[in-house]
Amino acid sequence: MTRTERPPRGRDDGQAALEFAGWVAVLLIAALAAVQLGIAAYAVQQAGTAARAGARVASQGGDGGAAGAAAASSWLDPRVAVPSGAGADQVTATATVRIPSVIPLFSLPAATRTTTMPVTAPDPAE
Repeated sequence: MTRTERPPRGRDDGQAALEFAGWVAVLLIAALAAVQLGIAAYAVQQAGTAARAGARVASQGGDGGAAGAAAASSWLDPRVAVPSGAGADQVTATATVRIPSVIPLFSLPAATRTTTMPVTAPDPAE
């Protein structure tokens, strides 16, 4: 065999290409799962933030629902419920945030967080 001649090919032509395609698919799925986990964690954190802000503002006599919704990222479509209880010594706010899906046809439940804060009496010096 001279230097310019190629060795005869075996039956494994294209094996490396198939292995590469298989690993790319596995790595792509792992990357999408990592991104989805990060988005879910962010949504849960935003639900907690919205619930705390809503309870804090409602405990001071303000509109807790609007304040809680404004405290979270608007693209997560936050919903904050603050039931009114006249004469109550505590206020409870419940925030629900949808968790967006990275993978089509795959849905996750909404993240819900609840916070309770004591009602603060207005300062008589003011």
